[in-house]
Amino acid sequence: MIVTSCSFHLDARRADDFPRDGLPEIAFMGRSNVGKSSLINRLLGARRLARTSKAPGRTRSIHFYRVNDRVYFVDLPGYGYARVPRPVREEWRGLVESYLARPGRPDLAVHLVDARHEPTDLDRELAHWLRSRGARSRVVLTKADKLSGHLKARAVSGAALRLDLALEDRPIAVSAVTGDGIPALWRAIDAACAADRKSATRPLEPGRAIELS
Repeated sequence: MIVTSCSFHLDARRADDFPRDGLPEIAFMGRSNVGKSSLINRLLGARRLARTSKAPGRTRSIHFYRVNDRVYFVDLPGYGYARVPRPVREEWRGLVESYLARPGRPDLAVHLVDARHEPTDLDRELAHWLRSRGARSRVVLTKADKLSGHLKARAVSGAALRLDLALEDRPIAVSAVTGDGIPALWRAIDAACAADRKSATRPLEPGRAIELS
């Protein structure tokens, strides 16, 4: 996809705020401070569209960005940051669950993990939870520019093993700084947007809630 236009669309603080126009949605999720906003900005070629901050836990609602008037990029609140008060974490969890519980949404869940660290128990739970809900997802290792080629390859293999990923679903290592891996991630996004939703999704069944704290 060649990005010709992108803009902030809405700040969703409850399920009633979610768009209902049927456009594909690409959701970015992961632990706080994993680099979601920086990656979104790199993908869209817009340095300051998605807000970045050195203070983890800044995003407290779901941000929708409209791209080419044909797809939404969705920035979900980060999880796992201990300094955020538990009532706030519970509020985030409810909002994220209400977003992910909608049949056929998102069209692709981009699960971000810091390439420098082994996926945590929360990352494992999120990966398994997405699969149990029948959600199309792809694990992406951020900040890959911080690692040498050998360590990057080891991080990809280790994350695939830790998250129980199939060979065809091996993580994509990316860098918002150098652009490494960005074309591969775009291919995954384009494939998700092009997939026929009726054949690519099935009704979601009730499942165990994920503990994003």
